Amino acid sequence: MAGAAMNKNVTFLVAALALAACAPSSEQPPLSQAPLAGAAIGGPFTLTDQDGKQRSYAEFDGKYRIVYFGYTNCPDICTPDMQYLMAGLSQFEKAQPALAGKVQPLFITVDPQRDTPAVLKQFVSAFHPRLIGLTGSDAQIAEAAKAFAVHYERIEGASPESYLMSHSQTPFLMGPDGKPLALLPADTPNSEANEGDPKLVAAELAKWVR
Repeated sequence: MAGAAMNKNVTFLVAALALAACAPSSEQPPLSQAPLAGAAIGGPFTLTDQDGKQRSYAEFDGKYRIVYFGYTNCPDICTPDMQYLMAGLSQFEKAQPALAGKVQPLFITVDPQRDTPAVLKQFVSAFHPRLIGLTGSDAQIAEAAKAFAVHYERIEGASPESYLMSHSQTPFLMGPDGKPLALLPADTPNSEANEGDPKLVAAELAKWVR
């Protein structure tokens, strides 16, 4: 009898462990609980990529999207941010390649005057092979930035060519439906907590991408 009871207990334990293995991870809350869920951020756009091809926001439906607005001449924010974000995506790819394949990173310039497709091609190739750079007319960029609640403005320099672009530092993670989920951690050189640690980006992707 004791042996039979023990076998029954072992069978129950194995079944319980199997159910636990199939259950959703407690580390992945529902997408409805994402920090930006329900926010009026994101919207349709048609821009030009680094190869001169027209690309629309809708063509990435079904994929998670990392959307970052910046510019290639940015002196101290955009390059560290892209290094940080794309290193985090690369870490996520190594840990969970199938899930990472559902993520499309997009870099949208706020300086279309200087950021031609050729300039963007050289820039994005330095960070990740799947990173898409997008540019367009002033009106197209303004429309896209407005949809994503991104503010930017031109700051004149000593010469007409040396101007800077002040802009929001907002790396959005958008869901497969094109709606916002969360802000990914940006590089913050003055913070010891997350300086140069792409693991925080990878962890945030692991939390929401499924």
